[in-house]
Amino acid sequence: MTAPASGVALASAPQDDPRTEAFYARSVHAVAEAMVGCVLRHGETAGRIVETESYHQEEAACHAHIGLTGRTRTLFMAPGTAYVYRSYGIHALLNAVGEAEGTGAAVLIRALEPLEGVAVMRRRRGHDDVRALCSGPGKLTQALGIGLELNATSLVDGPLEVLPRSAVDPAPRIVLGERIGITKAVELPWRFCDARRGRFVSRPLPPSMRVGATERPRAHRRSR
Repeated sequence: MTAPASGVALASAPQDDPRTEAFYARSVHAVAEAMVGCVLRHGETAGRIVETESYHQEEAACHAHIGLTGRTRTLFMAPGTAYVYRSYGIHALLNAVGEAEGTGAAVLIRALEPLEGVAVMRRRRGHDDVRALCSGPGKLTQALGIGLELNATSLVDGPLEVLPRSAVDPAPRIVLGERIGITKAVELPWRFCDARRGRFVSRPLPPSMRVGATERPRAHRRSR
C-alpha cells in the first residue's frame, strides 16, 4: 500500500484504523460513521469522505435483502471488501462491506472532498467546480477512476485505500438523515454527513443541515 499522506494519524486501535479488517468487522452503522473523515485514495487521486450511508440485509433497500445471488455475493464476503456495482446501468457505486463474513451489510460512500489529483478529477468529470467533482456516489467513482473491475477487491490491502482521519484536521461533525435515492426503507436515518464540510455533501442536504444544525443528534433509531 502507498504510505499515508502527511498529517494522517496512526490509529490507536485496529477498530479505529481502516487499514485493518477489524475496522469493518462491527456494526455497519458504526463503520459508516467512522468512515466519515477518512481519506479514500485510488492511484493519484484522493478525497476525504464527507458522506456515507449504511445498508443491512434486514431492510429492503439493501441488495443483500434478497439473499445470496451472483450479484450480491460480494456483500457476504469478508469485512473490508469493496462492493462496486452499476447503478441504473450508468454509474459505478463504491461500498465497503461491513459486519461479519456471511452477513450482507455495506457502507455506500456518497461524497468526498477532493484532496489530491484534482486536475485529473476535472478531466475525468469534465467539470471545473471542485465542489461538484465528488458530490455524489457516481461522481466520485468517475473522478477517482473506480470501475466494476474493483468489485470484490480488498480495501485493506488492495488497489483502493482508505486511510485514517487526519490528525491535524477538526473531527467531523456528524449529522444524520434519511438515505436518499432509494424507494424502500426510506424512513431509516442511516445517512451520515460531515456538517463541517457541507459544501461537498450531495444534495439534498439532511434537514438538520439545511436549518443550520451541525451536531449529531443524541438519539436515533438504528434497527437491526
